[in-house]
Amino acid sequence: MAAQSTVATDFRLTDILREHASTHPDLTAVSFGSAALTYRELDRRAGLAGAALAELGLGAGARVVWVGKNRPEFLELLFGAPRIGAVSVPLNTRLTEADLLALVDDAGAGLVVLGPDFAALRPALGDRRVLVVGEDYEAWRDAPATPLPSSVPDGSTVDDPVLQLYTSGTTGLPKGVLLAHRQFSALLLAADHWSIDTDSTALVAMPLFHIGGVGYALVCLAAGARVVLVADIVPDALLDTMSGERVTNAFLVPAVLQMLVAVPGAAQRDWSALRSIAYGASPITAGALRNVVETFRAPLFQVYGATETTGAITQLHPDDHDPDGPRAHLMRSAGRAYPWVELTVVDPATGDELPSGEVGEVRIRSDQVTAGYWRRPEEAAAALGDDARLRTGDAGYLDADGYLFLTDRIKDMIVTGAENVYPIEVESVLSEHPDVADVAVIGVPDERWGEAVKAVVVPRPGATIDPDALLDWLRPLVAGYTRPRSVDVVDALPRNPSGKILKRELRAPYWVGLGRTIG
Repeated sequence: MAAQSTVATDFRLTDILREHASTHPDLTAVSFGSAALTYRELDRRAGLAGAALAELGLGAGARVVWVGKNRPEFLELLFGAPRIGAVSVPLNTRLTEADLLALVDDAGAGLVVLGPDFAALRPALGDRRVLVVGEDYEAWRDAPATPLPSSVPDGSTVDDPVLQLYTSGTTGLPKGVLLAHRQFSALLLAADHWSIDTDSTALVAMPLFHIGGVGYALVCLAAGARVVLVADIVPDALLDTMSGERVTNAFLVPAVLQMLVAVPGAAQRDWSALRSIAYGASPITAGALRNVVETFRAPLFQVYGATETTGAITQLHPDDHDPDGPRAHLMRSAGRAYPWVELTVVDPATGDELPSGEVGEVRIRSDQVTAGYWRRPEEAAAALGDDARLRTGDAGYLDADGYLFLTDRIKDMIVTGAENVYPIEVESVLSEHPDVADVAVIGVPDERWGEAVKAVVVPRPGATIDPDALLDWLRPLVAGYTRPRSVDVVDALPRNPSGKILKRELRAPYWVGLGRTIG
């Protein structure tokens, strides 16, 4: 699918606040608990933060690291840092202290700002410049006499990075994905597709160290919406916030949506204000999606993307969410590529484009795609290749109408005998069982076939799952070679911060001592 060039070549991230502080300065930009900031005040605070960074001697290319939960102070830094050409680097707060310190070193942080819950990290940072949100940070931010304007240094370009997000890898040190003004200029075009405008109240509950959080927040702010920031995801409290604040738009990962619909009485609340709920970042089964539709009774749309694509690059429109209609099969789709995105499916071995219906690797070319990784040129070259098409590592196919169907991560595909098994297809069927709350399908070693299919299931509260009975129930519903040979029942599945199931962790115990993790 060919991309259309519609990206503004002169866009800078700072333009977002300059425009709204000028045209509707008194609209609320951010709500956080009982506090609120107008667009004028957010612009002023960002300008003060930029000036304070300059007074520290920081300038173009400096890294400003944030370790904290969702708070307005991070947005002040995000919009303040580009005014001196600096780069914001929010870190995954669920990492260990050792990993956080390693990433601070990897980034070469010129300043580390800690949220109140992470003040205890300060001594371990040694001689680095460190601020803790509260009086410490506020005194520093408010010290300059004059805020810096909403502009960028002379000589800066649209390809200067403004955000460095570390990928949530399951092994090794995460890679720092570099996202520039250009990438966000493309992403912000999505606002028109997401029904977000100056009348919107948008929930931002996903962590701002994840593209699903910060990317969604920036799209909403660019549209002039009121962003409701949430620091912690507690299902009952999140439902209270959504209904009490009359949220119109939200982006949530499937794991969170499943938690919300499981709260007693969730479907009986007043959801009349909701215009749309976007979901993405990990696969969702058909059964879970049906529960979300029945609970919120609001338009749903799915988005697909990655940190390297600055978030969403495809969308499944609400009209395509028709679980009981003739287009029900589209609910397994990630939708179609945006007009400014070129999406192809190729043979991962040769790079040759595949015809519709054939499974291969999804590759992306767009202004949304990162220019590379921080201090990792070889890995960037491997990811982008000679043709500047991002190798996503996702397996899928395009149908004749251009809908993308993701089958799995290529590395999660199970090869049993000579057959390829895509776990999501089996997971979707298992999720329909009335006693199954969550499920993952993995490959485990098998002497005869190389790998055998195993299901790992979480029962619904109060339910008991008999593995043999579940396999008997599944038998007529899936092809023989895709059917699990065994079932494990567990209390919970391991997930990363974006809600993706950590299948490597599930597989690992079965492959100990074999020197490999595939058949």
